[in-house]
Order: sequence, then structure tokens, then C-alpha cells
Amino acid sequence: MHFFARARYLLRPILLMASVIGCFAASAPAAQVQLPAVTVPATQEHHVGKAIFFELVTPNLAAAKSFYGSLFGWTFRDIDASKRPYAEVLLGDQPIAGMVQRPSPRGESRQPAWLTYFAVEDVDRATQTAVQQGAKVLYQPHSLADRGRETVLADPQGAVFALLASSSGDPPDVLVDPGAWIWSSLIARDAPTAAAFYRAVVGHEIFDMPTESGRQHFILASGGYARASVNPPPTSHPDMYPHWLNYVRVDDASATAAKVVALGGRVLVEPRPSRGGGKIALAADPFGAPFGLLEWPNDKNASSAR
Repeated sequence: MHFFARARYLLRPILLMASVIGCFAASAPAAQVQLPAVTVPATQEHHVGKAIFFELVTPNLAAAKSFYGSLFGWTFRDIDASKRPYAEVLLGDQPIAGMVQRPSPRGESRQPAWLTYFAVEDVDRATQTAVQQGAKVLYQPHSLADRGRETVLADPQGAVFALLASSSGDPPDVLVDPGAWIWSSLIARDAPTAAAFYRAVVGHEIFDMPTESGRQHFILASGGYARASVNPPPTSHPDMYPHWLNYVRVDDASATAAKVVALGGRVLVEPRPSRGGGKIALAADPFGAPFGLLEWPNDKNASSAR
């Protein structure tokens, strides 16, 4: 399956996310910060290599809640996160993400973005491996009540991501409902090297599945399930900054893209057919945070890597 779309924008570095997460511990002991659990009720299910949580850094939390709530049917629970406005994102009764408000410093232009959390067994050991592989630690490993142990890193090419050992278990490996996260894709200037980095740090298997046009396309898998893809930048923007992009499952990508615009967002890449059997599109919320839209037929296995 090919989930890479030809984005017509350049993503600026998103170190803003690390500064936001770091401010939680700066204002209160980490163990006292109450951020949402990954799985409710808690389970003993763990899926190393899976993207299990997502966090939006936005300059306007109220407006972000209005946009995403109207677009995907998400609901929200406000949380006191050390005086930093924070909302748990729910689809039905299940937590699927978090949102935190962080205005850009005066005179600076920082693009809001979604942060991708990958499940690992041992955050400290994985962080050490990442550093040995050339990554930078943006926020040191730390433990949060109800969440688990986590860290935020920039991979050797600059893409920001997080590692998490969830204390409440990981979401199950099932086809998610519309409105939930279904896929993650990494844009990397050196795709093979990036794929090898995540194999070393997160434990992914790598499947080389070039597109019909011959462009590089790597699938990252674990436990027999496809977890994410790695692709080079589009030929039209070879200098695009490396970044992770996350996709939400939708019933109708064209209708959802139209709704994005009606709600004040932008369509970055118009809906087009994907190798998964539906359509795929790229969009941005009213403040510029990019995300993907992906249709996925109910009769297809969304996760099988083989």
C-alpha cells in the first residue's frame, strides 16, 4: 500500500512540541502531571513499534477543539496539565489523542503539528540507541502519572517523534473506526537510512515496496502488522523538511476534504486514489497543522504487512 501524497508545502521544524512537553515538568514534578492514559480501561496489551498516541500543539485550543470536533466527531475532556491548557481527545469513550495550547513566542513563526508516539518496551534503552544512531534528545525520558514513561526525540534527519512505554496498555490491533488514526508516514530525505534508524530504535521490520512509478516506499512493520511508511520528499520539493504525518480514517475523503475547507482549514493535496483501495488526501487545520485523510474498505485488512 502506498500512503504517500505529493504535498505542495514545506514543513518547518517542529521543535515547538518538545518545548511544550518539557514545560510540564518545568512547572511541576513529572509524577504529578495528569495527562490522559493511552487505553481505558487499562489492559496488558502491548504492541512494540505501533503508533499508539498522538498529540497536537496548537496556539488556540478552543478553536482546534471546534475544528476537529466538527470534522471527525471527536469530543474532549479538559485537563489541568500544570497550568498549560490541555484537552484529552475522545472518539466515543476511547482516548485517541491529546491537544495542548502553546502560543508561538513573539516574533517567531512556528507551525503547529501533531506529535507521533511509538510504543517501545524500554524508553531509556531505546533513547540510548537513538542517540548512538545520531538522534537528538529534545526532552529526556520521564514518567507521567497514568501515561507511562516517554521521551521526545529528533531523528538524525530532523523528524520529531516520541517514544512511549504505556502504563495502561496499547490500543488493540484491529481495524479502527472512522475518526480514528489509521496510518503514519515519514517523509525523509534519505528514506533507506531513516527506515534503518527506526528498525534499530523501535524494532521495526522493513519491507521495500516501491511505487508503480519506481519511487522508494518502505513499510515499517512489527508483530506481523504494517505500522507506518517511509518515503522520500516529492520530486517537486526535494528540500522538504523531514517530518511525520498521521492519517485519520474517513468514510469519504472527498466529502471530508470539502468539510475541512468549510471549517476554515486547507486541503494541501486533493483526494486521489490510493493503493489501499480508497482515496487519500492531505489537509491542514486553521492554524496549519497538517494531517492526512484515508479511506479504508471494511473488507480489507488495514494492518497486515505480508
